[in-house]
This record gives sequence, C-alpha cells and structure tokens, in this order.
Amino acid sequence: MRPTPLARRLGLADAVFLGLGSMIGAGVFAAFGPAARAAGAGLLIALVVAAVVAYCNAMSSARLAAIHPQSGGTYVYGRERLGEFWGYLAGWGFVTGKTASCAAMTLTVVAYAAPGLGQPWRGLLAVAVVGGLTAVNYFGVHRSALATRVIVSCTLLVLTAAAVTMATGPAAGGPLVAWPGAGGVLEAAGLLFFAFAGYARLATLGEEVRDPARTIPRAIPLALGLTLVVYAALAVLLLVRLGPAALAASPDPIAAAVPGWLAPVVRVGAALAALGSLLALILGVSRTTLAMSRDGHLPRFLAAVHPRYDVPHRAELAVGLVVAVLAAFLDLRAAIGFSSFAVLTYYAVANAAALTLKGKARAVLGLAGCVVLAFSLPLPSVLAGCVALVLGASAYGVRRIRR
Repeated sequence: MRPTPLARRLGLADAVFLGLGSMIGAGVFAAFGPAARAAGAGLLIALVVAAVVAYCNAMSSARLAAIHPQSGGTYVYGRERLGEFWGYLAGWGFVTGKTASCAAMTLTVVAYAAPGLGQPWRGLLAVAVVGGLTAVNYFGVHRSALATRVIVSCTLLVLTAAAVTMATGPAAGGPLVAWPGAGGVLEAAGLLFFAFAGYARLATLGEEVRDPARTIPRAIPLALGLTLVVYAALAVLLLVRLGPAALAASPDPIAAAVPGWLAPVVRVGAALAALGSLLALILGVSRTTLAMSRDGHLPRFLAAVHPRYDVPHRAELAVGLVVAVLAAFLDLRAAIGFSSFAVLTYYAVANAAALTLKGKARAVLGLAGCVVLAFSLPLPSVLAGCVALVLGASAYGVRRIRR
C-alpha cells in the first residue's frame, strides 16, 4: 500500500521563514561567546569559513531537493544517489544529532526564561516546553509556519534594537580581526556552523512545499543569505562594543553589550528565538523519522499520517518524548558537541550525493569542509559522534543480515 502523502501547504515565504527560524535562533545569542573563546579576534574569519561551508552545503541540498522533492532530505538523497546504506547513515546522523540539538534548544529556552532555576523544576519546565511545541506541530505544519513567522519577526525586532544600541555605544577598542591559528579558527567555525545548520530543515519538508523543484532551491539560499547578513553585522558590533576578551568571557554577549534597560528584552528575545529553532527542529526530525519509518529503518508504526491534520503524528510524538527526556537530564555542552558532529556527517553525505550531479566544485569543497570541521571539534564530541555512527551502522548491518 502506498504511504499517505503529506499536504503541500507551504509557499516560498513560509519556507524562508522556517529556515530563518531554524538558523536565527539560540545560536545568534549563544554561539558567539564560545566561538570567540576559540578564535578570539579571528571570529570574523571563522564566520566566513562557516558561511562558505554552509553555502556549499546549501547549494548541494538545493540541487538535490529539486530532483528528489520528498520528506527526508539527505536521507532520501543519499539513498537514491549513493545507495541505501549512505542514505540510512545520513538519516541516522540527522535524527540522532538533531534530537540532541532539540534538547540543547530546550535547555537554552529554560536558561533564558528562568535563569538560575534548579532541578527538578528546570527539568519539569523543559518537559513543558517540548510538550507545548510538539502540540503546535501535531495540529498542522501550516500552524507551525505561522508560529515561526511570529517568533522570527519578534527575534529580528529584538536584534535590531540591540544592534542600534550597540552601534551607538562606546567601543572597547582593539583589533577586529586577527589570526589565532588554524586550529582555533576551525574550532570556532565548527561552533558557528551549528548556528547556520537550519537550512537543511527546508529540504526535509519536500512533500509539504508547493512546487518544491522551484521553491526549495530558492528558499535555501535566501534564508542562508539573510542569516549571514544578521550574523556578520552582530559579530562586528559585538567585537567593537565588547572586544574579543569580554566577548569570549560572556555567557550572554548580546545582553551584556546593550544598556541595562534593554537586557531583559534581549533575554526574552533569546528565549523566543530558541523556541523558533526548537519548533523547526522538531518539525524536521519528525519528517526524517517518517521517511526512515516508511523504509523500515525505524519502526513502521511511526510512518502514520494523521487523517485530519496531515502530519506524521506518531513520529512527532515519539520525537517529542525523546527530546523531553534528554532535556530533563542532559548537559547543554554535551548536547551541542554531539549534535555538531552528527550534523556535519549528515551534510558530508549530502555533498557526496551531489558529486553524482554535474558541477561538482561546490560539492567537493562542501564535503572537505564538513570533514575538516567535524574533526576540529573537541575530542569528546568527536569520540561520542563516532560511537553513535558505529552503533547506527551496526544496527543497519544486523537488519540486513536478518533480511
């Protein structure tokens, strides 16, 4: 029996806003500090490196999405262009990495909305956040798109106000760009890439976008370009306002860089931005889970589509449950490090799949960039990511033997 198709309700503007909601999220409020600790005044160089790799990945994803406009993103591209195993590995990396990223975004919401809150209340609030956003996704992707539009608009207003006050405030002095060494720049680029990675969520919505062959290749570069403009402007302003040392030491650099009266508004904006990222993350992970379940790589009962709301409701509930458990107990740094490695693996498969198409230069650069940035991450993150990939590959092998 053919699987029930999803309803195509999203236009170009919806897709771009979903991409912005995925990228201009918690990363813009939290990623600059850790990146500055790794690269110092070389933050801008690291931002350029991350943007180049992200652009190459975006172009590979856009070209593949035009040819294979189905839910699942690189899971589908790898399966169709490279073989079943590589598609499975990409899907496994996406589901595991982005589930950890969902937990990280949930913890970011809690940290900004209720600073200093201890257990067990922190865990209970995290579970409530995940439950609320899972309910939004459950009742239809068009409602998710509307919620994301509202959240992105509020976030951009907060960032605009912060940028204006930073631009008119006193400068800290010191160089804006420096070369701290290749290792520091690449580590910072890997951290900043975590904040860029949202454009892949657009490709996972291939079955829910109107005219996907035309819409997705346009939406991905538009969302990425707008995000890069926002990130670059904020990076320059933060370096000017705080200086590299203070930026590296600040857990909340944008709030630290604005006047005291605006700091509470920035914290609210950060919580909203993290909610926007989490909303789009749960949406993307559930669609890849749907695609893998249809093919039998995950339990087939997760492939059901709700007859009224036209969403993969069982996959969404399963993802929401796992994220809630992780967010209640997981450490934020561990979640981000593991997610970065898994996501870079996902994009490496996307670029490898794009090598089967004409015009390979960007795919070669994207593939090399993913590998370099993945292994530039801290050693614990690399080891945990490798273990997860080996476990996933072993599960695939056992399934093949049983078949």
